[in-house]
Amino acid sequence: MLFSSCTFLMSQQNHFQNFFSQVSTSLNISNIFYGIMFDAGSTGTRIHIYTFMQKSSAEPPHLDNEIFESVKPGLSAYVDQPEQGAETVRGLLDMAKQTIPSTHWSSTPVVLKATAGLRLLPEQKAQALLSEVQELFEESPFLVPDECVSIMNGTYEGILAWVTINFLTGQLYDQNQRTVGILDLGGASTQITFLPQSTLKAASEKYISPFEMFNRSYKLYTHSYLGFGLKAARLAILGALGGKDESRMYRSSCLPPSLKAEWKFGGINYKYGGMAEEVTGFQSCYAEVLKVIREKLDQPAEIRSRTFYAFSYYYDRAVDTGMIDGDQGGIILVKDFEMKANKVCEALTETNTGSPFLCMDLTYITALLKEGFGFYDHTELQLKKKVNNIETSWTLGAAFHLIQSLRTAPE
Repeated sequence: MLFSSCTFLMSQQNHFQNFFSQVSTSLNISNIFYGIMFDAGSTGTRIHIYTFMQKSSAEPPHLDNEIFESVKPGLSAYVDQPEQGAETVRGLLDMAKQTIPSTHWSSTPVVLKATAGLRLLPEQKAQALLSEVQELFEESPFLVPDECVSIMNGTYEGILAWVTINFLTGQLYDQNQRTVGILDLGGASTQITFLPQSTLKAASEKYISPFEMFNRSYKLYTHSYLGFGLKAARLAILGALGGKDESRMYRSSCLPPSLKAEWKFGGINYKYGGMAEEVTGFQSCYAEVLKVIREKLDQPAEIRSRTFYAFSYYYDRAVDTGMIDGDQGGIILVKDFEMKANKVCEALTETNTGSPFLCMDLTYITALLKEGFGFYDHTELQLKKKVNNIETSWTLGAAFHLIQSLRTAPE
């Protein structure tokens, strides 16, 4: 099995013991230390360089700063060129060397977790990519624990994103556990995570995951749906999911009628285009999307009355269509996605092929929220790319889990 939970998800690993000793010996004064987290997603690779301050061993560390950068495409695009894939990581790693003082290199852990993009690849090809990155890390001056270049389980992805959002909004340590839920829509998978406050139906209980963070225990509802990310959904709607016939033309009423184009995803080139103009539009597109979504997702009733933060492609498509400000984000209703999808899809013409998937993407998001998860039209969503100038990514949650494991590692 390719997935490895790594040190930040297992407190009994021994590989960080030396680093833990270095941190703990100077906790009587403000101690600065760093962590490097790579998010190898389906559409790009991102580096998060965190600066932490530890004033007391009795309290959680303080996040002082984050430096973020990304490159496209993702590692999965180099499925047959693993060396080239690793080279895209090298440039980001060089940036970390320029950012972190050389005196801290040997005690700064570097971790890369791949998500759904590599989960969808054949195991041998995914492992080849990871091996090249592992070799690159071992050549670097940073601390490289065993098995810390791997594919992350989708459940942990949702949990750690939940930790990030609730830390940044100041609700992670709320005594009344008034936390917020998260919705993450990536390229190949989507996650939903929240802290239940009432008894869930029996069908949902299998998605409950116990979790601990800095002496607090939680039982989170979390579910990751592989193949339901935005770009994987495009393939499913087109009927191209798993298809490898690069000569076939895949068509959809969600696309401009005259469109004939090519799109590369996961190392495969797809030809796609629109259908006759009389079958183009929101209703026709919605019918196609429902075939992909209907009765395939769990619908915990409690989510309809909870506050959720939505990010990744939820955020991007809302920005693309002017629904929210690109810098500040905003609050929208679920029905706002449907209204915008209606407008975009009904305007499909021969001249609007600059964003050919926009109708399909907005329609899919609408159906995912309403028919998939069961949100009401009037449910509010907080769309944020950053909170307190920090990226809303699972990587911060992963960094905090790393710190926790260092604290509890046996000496």
